[in-house]
Amino acid sequence: MTDIHVVILAAGKGRRMRSELPKVLHPLSGRRLIEHVLQAAADVRPSTVTVVIGHGGEAVTRALAADPALRFVMQEPQLGTAHALLQTEALFSGARGTLLLLSGDVPLLSGASLRRLLDAHAAADAAATVMTAIVERPYGYGRIVRAGEAIARIVEERDASPAERALREINGGVYAFDLAPLFPALHSVASQNAQGEYYLPDLVAIYRKRGRAVATVTVDPDEIRGINSRTELAEVGALVRQKKNEELMGAGVTLIDPATTYVDADVVVGPDTVIHPNVYLEGQTTIGGACEIHAGVRIAGSTIGDRVTIANFCVLDGATVASDARVGPFAHLRPQSDVRERARVGNFVELKNTTLGEGSKANHHAYLGDATIGSNVNIGAGTITCNYDGRRKHRTIVEDGAFIGSDVQLVAPVRVGQGAYVAAGSSIVEDVPAGALGVARGRQANVAGWVEKRAARKPDPPADS
Repeated sequence: MTDIHVVILAAGKGRRMRSELPKVLHPLSGRRLIEHVLQAAADVRPSTVTVVIGHGGEAVTRALAADPALRFVMQEPQLGTAHALLQTEALFSGARGTLLLLSGDVPLLSGASLRRLLDAHAAADAAATVMTAIVERPYGYGRIVRAGEAIARIVEERDASPAERALREINGGVYAFDLAPLFPALHSVASQNAQGEYYLPDLVAIYRKRGRAVATVTVDPDEIRGINSRTELAEVGALVRQKKNEELMGAGVTLIDPATTYVDADVVVGPDTVIHPNVYLEGQTTIGGACEIHAGVRIAGSTIGDRVTIANFCVLDGATVASDARVGPFAHLRPQSDVRERARVGNFVELKNTTLGEGSKANHHAYLGDATIGSNVNIGAGTITCNYDGRRKHRTIVEDGAFIGSDVQLVAPVRVGQGAYVAAGSSIVEDVPAGALGVARGRQANVAGWVEKRAARKPDPPADS
């Protein structure tokens, strides 16, 4: 089997994005643009993957550092696509096989289309195979000029004649090349064009003059849409969102209003889950079956079990919620929140780095940070864990079956033992033993007749206005 070597061009500045962030790092449906391209490339199981960087190259390298197999080559200055590919020549010295050239700003390309391209390339025994598309408005794209049915050359928009500009078949900017003749041919590319750059499409005419075969594969135009502006980023984002929503509904998920449901590419949702309008599911989020996610909810990087209800206007970020639990409305689960089976997190409750045990409940207005709360615990309204002393965070432990009354402050580090009670309004600074009642509040004093005596006094002078 022929080795496949992928090269991704990611050196451009992307001036029309008007951003300090390199264009290929702009987010789309939970991934950076170039990560979509890398995902498609992975489907053809390449032997090597090389990224050509330039503008913002250090940022691109840092962003992709999690994959140690990636190779990076700097293009400086940026003198066109042929010049960019030439920068990889030393890496492929003595190599054989097929070089698959992709662009880091073309995120909709599918692995299936890449396999079609490679299959056609092999079947034609071609020196180069070009991915093309037929579009209604080809403005801005290089045009495919044919001699009969065979491709003769590719002409860029700025260099095209009026007749050539009327052609509707465009260059997709995706190529398969036989490695053996590639780099000698690249050295023949000249820069006599409107841009003064070295155009990779000129290889087509060079190969044809040398009698080498050049093939084409035509794909859906959406697959080769490049991102050059914020407008195009939004347009492609809408396409990705629609495709994802259709996949979810086809798999048995109910979307009450798909137009206002935003689900990232890597999100997984189980069947019979119902998602209401204005819901955002982001990042590496997994939601089980038969859940109900109500309006206004944002869930990012979280894992949700089966039959979970997330009521309106909750935010879950890096949280885990087990099956049959209920969260919200207006709850905030921050990173490392772990809500166990059948637990309840109510309105205006915030958890951070906290485990809420099986069957436990915190139903109203509570802050639980850096806490381990056992099973079947009641957390009263207004309870807070005082976890920070100004320098360090400390942990609160509430054991199984404990009862925490309303308006309690648990000053960490502190432990409330199994089955213990804490009286409402207490500030607990010492451990409460198992089965004990913890009370820490001032004694109430009632002054009999105080209201009548106050009314009999000389009236207070009017307050200054």
